[in-house]
Amino acid sequence: MNAHSPAKSPREADLDAIREGVRAVVSRFDDEYWLARDEDGKFPFEFHRAMAEGGWLGITMPEEFGGAGLGVTEAAVMMHEVASHGGGMSATSAVHINLFGPHPIVVKGTPEQKARWVPRLIAGQDQVCFGFTEPDAGLDTTRIKTFARKVDGGYRVNGQKVWTSTAQVANKIMLLTRTTRYEDCAKPTDGISIFYTDLDRTHIDVRRIPKMGRKAVDSNAIFIDDLFIPEEDRIGEEGKGFATILHSLNPERVLIAAEAIGIGQDALRRATKYARERVVFGRPIGQNQGIQHPLAERWMYLESAWLMAMRAAELYDAGRPCGAEANAAKFLGARAGHDAAWQAIATHGGFGYAKEYHVERLYREVAVTRLAPITEQLIMSFIGEKVLDLPKSY
Repeated sequence: MNAHSPAKSPREADLDAIREGVRAVVSRFDDEYWLARDEDGKFPFEFHRAMAEGGWLGITMPEEFGGAGLGVTEAAVMMHEVASHGGGMSATSAVHINLFGPHPIVVKGTPEQKARWVPRLIAGQDQVCFGFTEPDAGLDTTRIKTFARKVDGGYRVNGQKVWTSTAQVANKIMLLTRTTRYEDCAKPTDGISIFYTDLDRTHIDVRRIPKMGRKAVDSNAIFIDDLFIPEEDRIGEEGKGFATILHSLNPERVLIAAEAIGIGQDALRRATKYARERVVFGRPIGQNQGIQHPLAERWMYLESAWLMAMRAAELYDAGRPCGAEANAAKFLGARAGHDAAWQAIATHGGFGYAKEYHVERLYREVAVTRLAPITEQLIMSFIGEKVLDLPKSY
C-alpha cells in the first residue's frame, strides 16, 4: 500500500472481498467461451452452475434459507464484476434474475413458500422466468390483460407475455396477472396478482425472439392457454400485487446501471490496450489526442455513473427514498456503458467491426440497457415531475 493511502474501511474491505470472490469464478470463462455462446445461443449452464456453487446466487436472499442476506450495494458490486470480464449481458442476465426478480417471495411470501422456493433458487436447482410485460401494455403495467380466473383450489390463467427472459430453460415462472379486470377496479393499480408456479409447457407455448444481443439468454413471447395455478402458488394478497413489484424496481435499476458500467469499462480497457499497442505512422495511436481524449472522456462518465449507482444503492440499503438516484444511475450507467463500447469500436477502426476483438459484441450486449427495464424518456419524465416539480407530462 502507498504510504500516503488511507487504510481501507471494513466496509471497503468487504466489498473488495466480494469482487475477488466473484472474479475468481468469472475469470474462468474467457472471451472464447462467451463468443461461442454469442454464436450458438446456448444458455451458459456451466457459468450459472459455477456461480451457484460459489454461493453467489443467494447474495441478497435471507440467511435462514441459505443466502447471504446482503444488500443492493453488495449485489451491485457483484454484478459489476460479473459484467467486467467479457460476458456482457449474457453473463449478467444468467444470474441477475436471481437477485431481485424473486423479491416478491421474500417480501410477501409465507414462511412455507419461502422454505419451498428460496433454497432451490439459491442452489441453482430452479431457474425462473418472469412473465410481466405484455405486447399491448409495455411499461403501463396496469393495462395488462392476462387474466387469472378463480376456480376451486386455484386459478385458470389465459393470456400472453413478451420479452420473457430464460423461458427456454426455466422450470418456474413468476407471473403477473389481473384477477379483477381493469374496468372493474376502483384504482388502476388494483386487481393485479403475482404467482410463482411451475412453467407447464403443456399450457404455455414459448416462442423465442431473435434479437441483437444477449443471444445466450433467450427472450420469448409466451402464450398461456388454460394454465391451472394452485392457490398456494399465489404470492401475497389477491389483487395487491402491483404494490409488491414496486419493491424490486429501484434495486433492478441500480443493478442494470452497474452491469452497463462494467461492460463499458471492459470495452474501455480493451480500447486503451489496443491504442497503446497499435502503431501507425511510426507511433502508437494512443499518443494522438484524437484517440486519447475521447477515451479519457468515456472514463470520466463511467466513473461518475458508478458514483451515482453506489449512492442509490446506499440509500436503498439505509431504507431511504432513492427513486431519483436509482433512475438517474440507470440512465447515466447505460449511456456511459453504451458510449464507451462504441468508442472502443471506433478506437479499433476496421478491426472494431471484427468479432476477433470482441468490442462489437460488447456494444451489442450493452445496447439493451438503454431500453430496459425502463426507457430513458420515462426516466427523464420521472425526474422532471418528481425532482424538478414540473407538471406530469404523460
